[in-house]
Order: sequence, then structure tokens, then C-alpha cells
Amino acid sequence: MPRIYSIVISHLLDETWKEWFDDLNLTPRKDGTTLLEGVLEDSTALHTVLNKIRNLNMDLVSVSYNEVPEDQIDI
Repeated sequence: MPRIYSIVISHLLDETWKEWFDDLNLTPRKDGTTLLEGVLEDSTALHTVLNKIRNLNMDLVSVSYNEVPEDQIDI
């Protein structure tokens, strides 16, 4: 089931990284972190993003999610 994920890393990234991170929205924050946010279809997609963060030696600050409302799920 797709979920809307919010992932915070302790590195500043700009929009040029968007494609690398499966088109998640990237929001650099004043505290030196970047918020990656968007819908991931399943746990495999989440782990793909987390593996990219690990492989780039970026520090993971937090991961949270919300369920996608049923009326917004493409079947």
C-alpha cells in the first residue's frame, strides 16, 4: 500500500538530486538538513531510497509516514 513518506537527512541537497531520489520532493531547510517527501508504493521503494542515502554516506535523521487516503489511490 502506498504511503506518503517524510525523510530527513543531515545534508543539504538541491533539486538536481530529485531524479536520484525517485522524484521525491526535496526541501532544503535552514538547519542544514533536507526533507525528502512524497509517495512511495511499498517497502521495497522505501528501502531503495534508504539504501541510496546509506551508499552516499548521508546521515539519516528521521523517517515518518502517513497513509494515502483511499480516494487518492490509483487502482
